Amino acid sequence: MKKIQLLSGVITVLLCVLVFHIDAQNPKGKYGTFALTNATVETVTKGTVKNATVILSDGKITAIGENITVPQGAQVIDCKGLFIYPGMIDGGTNLGLSEVGSDPRTQDHNELGDVIPQMKALTAVNPNAVAIPVTRVSGVTTALSSPTGEMFTGTAALINLHGYTPDQMFAGFEGVVLNFPNTGRRGFFDRRTDEEIKKASENAMKRLNEVWERAVQYHKIDSATKGKDAGYYPEMKALLPVVRGERALLIEANASKDILAALKWVKERKINKVVLTGVSEGWRVADQIAKAKIPVITGGVLELPTRESDRYDQAYANAGQMSKAGVKVAIRSAEMGNQNYRNLPYHAGFAVAYGMDKTDALKAITIVPAEIFGVADKLGSIEVGKSGTLFVCDGDPFETKTQIKQVFIEGWQIPMVSRQTLLYDEFLKREPGVNKK
Repeated sequence: MKKIQLLSGVITVLLCVLVFHIDAQNPKGKYGTFALTNATVETVTKGTVKNATVILSDGKITAIGENITVPQGAQVIDCKGLFIYPGMIDGGTNLGLSEVGSDPRTQDHNELGDVIPQMKALTAVNPNAVAIPVTRVSGVTTALSSPTGEMFTGTAALINLHGYTPDQMFAGFEGVVLNFPNTGRRGFFDRRTDEEIKKASENAMKRLNEVWERAVQYHKIDSATKGKDAGYYPEMKALLPVVRGERALLIEANASKDILAALKWVKERKINKVVLTGVSEGWRVADQIAKAKIPVITGGVLELPTRESDRYDQAYANAGQMSKAGVKVAIRSAEMGNQNYRNLPYHAGFAVAYGMDKTDALKAITIVPAEIFGVADKLGSIEVGKSGTLFVCDGDPFETKTQIKQVFIEGWQIPMVSRQTLLYDEFLKREPGVNKK
């Protein structure tokens, strides 16, 4: 009996030892005070600071510069020979809304209906989506998670790529998405006649005007009754802050004809907060966009020309041509569905290779989207008082050979682990994979 009890006790001890030595499947982020020393800091807004120290504390940047005193108890990370950049911001993704393309159960970005602005992306974001770690270890720390669909597709949300819940990830911006009526073909597969395309476009425009007029009337009723007698109308309630200029309207328009129609539509209705997205043929009407003073989130840059008669590199040059015309330009990856959001810096790099100023391209994935989304007081540059959201790398982030060494999001040191790094480590030194005889 005593032997059985002794054996039982040994087994219990061994099990306890095993349990307490099992590591988490993914390492956790660390929060505290960090001193990133001896780095070259690309602040984006205030030039380059060499041989500098950046202090992160309480989730914010508390000091930048040379001869900075390192706070007692801070974790010191030597960044000699390395560069520090603000976290990159992708203004067009399905992050957290799309997982496996072939499995509709993991697709939560396209709801039924053509007028559903009340469908909020933030409520559907999956913080455990495998694309999130893949994206953030590449230096993309913040992204607009956007719904897709027909006309008013829902409300997009800006998220930081760290957190257990959507609310923890929320980065402070939401905007209603509008797919502006398309006057052209949807692609090579579109077999409609010209007359059918024209009629469909006219009907879509009529539908859009009817919806907007309804939203304006709802605003008038709600204002007159101080919100007491407007009735239950979730679609119009979601459009209410857009009508009142309290929330941005993100208008997706790509063909030059559609861009001009969108500019006219916005002007006639005196809509205050507007952002054009997509804008594939913005270069054709760049002067008109600049005159309207409406910012643009364009991309992806790594795309084919929109017309067979265009130059092969026109998609690469689009962002730079609009920027030179005076348009405020941000660049997005627009990798909807295929989850290659980590390629954002390479979209910007191609824009530079085909004419965009390099400084403007860096701003187009940092401070400019932060300004467009109204969060430039927190994100987009390295300045004292801003969020501790940045990354450390060994070279130019626009080049594929550059390695990201450290990532911080709101002061959290992010583990440099993702599905891809785990697979790389697994197969780097693999066994033969078959039993030896």
